[in-house]
Amino acid sequence: MIKKGIRRQIVLHYFFVVFLALLLVEVIFMILIRSYYYDSIYKKIENRISSVSEFASKFKQPEQSLQSYLLDFSLPNTELQLLDEQGNVIDNSTNFAADLSVQTSDVTQALTGDTGKWIGKQPGTGQQVMAVSKKLDNIVGDQVYIIRYTTSLELVNDKLFTITVFSVGIMAAVLIIVFVVSTGLANSIVRPINNIRDVSAQMAQGRFDARIKGDYRYELGELASTLNYMAQEIVRTNQIKDDFISSISHELRTPLTSIKGWSETLNSGGYDPEETKIGMQIISKETDRLIGLVEEILDFSKLEQNAMKLVMGTVDLRELLQEIMLNVWAKAEMKQIKLHLDSEETAYLVHGDGNRLKQVFLNIVDNAIKFSHESSIIFLSLQRVADNIEISVQDTGIGISEENLARVRDRFFQVDHQNGGTGLGLAISQQFVELHHGQMLIRSELGAGTTITVSLPALQAEQLTEPSQLTQG
Repeated sequence: MIKKGIRRQIVLHYFFVVFLALLLVEVIFMILIRSYYYDSIYKKIENRISSVSEFASKFKQPEQSLQSYLLDFSLPNTELQLLDEQGNVIDNSTNFAADLSVQTSDVTQALTGDTGKWIGKQPGTGQQVMAVSKKLDNIVGDQVYIIRYTTSLELVNDKLFTITVFSVGIMAAVLIIVFVVSTGLANSIVRPINNIRDVSAQMAQGRFDARIKGDYRYELGELASTLNYMAQEIVRTNQIKDDFISSISHELRTPLTSIKGWSETLNSGGYDPEETKIGMQIISKETDRLIGLVEEILDFSKLEQNAMKLVMGTVDLRELLQEIMLNVWAKAEMKQIKLHLDSEETAYLVHGDGNRLKQVFLNIVDNAIKFSHESSIIFLSLQRVADNIEISVQDTGIGISEENLARVRDRFFQVDHQNGGTGLGLAISQQFVELHHGQMLIRSELGAGTTITVSLPALQAEQLTEPSQLTQG
């Protein structure tokens, strides 16, 4: 007995479907074969009756002579009876006394002018017989005659029974084959499922190095590939998370060390006002750096929890980029990098959160400065494309390899760990752009530079310009 499970369900379903199909075919086959045999017998008798009717219609002698001639039209293994209109047997082709009255439906049909047919059990013998009757027309005198042939169906039924037993045997053999084949098919499905289940259980216990092995096809192959990919991504995400924790710990430790060192130094006293001013500037700068790191982590947390709120309003992207250029001017000047804005002298209006959009482009431009060579140029451009506004930031810096380009927007991922950061900047920027129903495209070539293009829907005339709040999710 197959234990409960998918294997048993598959076997039973296949077996049940094939069994019903075979049963239907068996029933139809037996009906057709029975009809064939019975119709053959009926046709043979009907042809003989037609011959008798034709002979009787031409017969011109006395009635007694007609009866003797009709009995010569008997068939092998068939009883020929001559009846009157009341169904009384006038004569028959056997040696038994003809004192019976026949009242079966074939006689009634014959009296109406049709060829009557009746199948049933013969009184006395209990045998199943077929009776075919027909009234003889144009006979000499006023006497009505009905000629009736009766033949036993026992031999035919025995043959039909033999055929039925043989076909049932074939049906049983087919069902056995179906059972074996369906069991093998079920095993071919269940074994991979069991393997996938076992490996999934290992993954659930934290063993993400476990992999589903085997060349499975179709949906099972896709499921195995998906689970393997999931485990691979979990391992990669865990590694990125560990790298992030290590990186953020370093990022937090550096400004804290500076703040703590200068705080202790200033607290000890004995320094002139100029040194005190320098120390306070360092403390302020490192504090701002800490605040930036914490805010970046908080923004990412809000985005992950769908709790980020946007204060929507009308934003002029040209003014926004000019403001960003002023914010990063000092940092660009340290590397002698020039910022060039290419746009028409017109307003480029979008409906969005000005602070969050500034955060997006500030991150993009800051990355461009960070990874550009000294004495290079960073190009910023604004243009209208259909119903969108495209903002491009292009540098000629170190670029990004094709392998890293596919992952650069992943959370915690950093192309260059030496430059610090949390690896969240582009991930957060990507989500902010999507919240504004825009798209961010990154094109890069290692050693040749990077171009980041952000496309945002342009403000339509019918849109409101009053600020409003929009919650992510």
